[in-house]
Amino acid sequence: MPVVIGQYQPETWPVFQKIAHQLDAPIYRADELTRTTYETDLKGAYQQFNLRTAIAILEILQNRKWNIEQNQIEQGLLNVVTNTGLMGRWQILGTAPKIICDTAHNKEGLELVIQQLLKEDYEQLHIVLGTLADKNLQTLLPLFPKDAYYYFTSPDIPRALSADELKEAAYKFGLTGEVVEEVNQALNSAKQRAKPEDIIFVGGSTFVVAEVL
Repeated sequence: MPVVIGQYQPETWPVFQKIAHQLDAPIYRADELTRTTYETDLKGAYQQFNLRTAIAILEILQNRKWNIEQNQIEQGLLNVVTNTGLMGRWQILGTAPKIICDTAHNKEGLELVIQQLLKEDYEQLHIVLGTLADKNLQTLLPLFPKDAYYYFTSPDIPRALSADELKEAAYKFGLTGEVVEEVNQALNSAKQRAKPEDIIFVGGSTFVVAEVL
């Protein structure tokens, strides 16, 4: 059974190698295996890591005589959203102001999403932010830009962190804004405050994004 490691990390690579050797499983690193590039309808810059992993897997299957044609790969990657119904990954919800949502909710995912967000062209950044009570805010909140205006909110599930608690924690990291308890009300508040040249970002939790879709 081949093993494909999507993103190499020196701390974990020896563990994967050891177990793969014990199980007599061929092991591959996606960053070393594939050099082919494809276009895709997935818009998040971070999707390039996922794309590289998927291509590496397909190349291994092709080498093992699976009947997978190049045009099938090309068309599949151009139509991921249509074919799977995937929603909430760097999805554009509106223009003037541009509204973007993304379900990234851990440190690794949010780092990449925020990096891409800060490369956007805007006058003011508005962030509708909510999360769950079990998240490590000491790790997540420092990732967010201090010059954005925040609408602290709470998804409608029992596991959610209250908007007031989120605001209190965020203030310790220099993030300022207002509390708007319900997610869609928070988005409406952002729309009312934002100018056409601004950007509104909705995120922090899959459950927050789900309520605006």
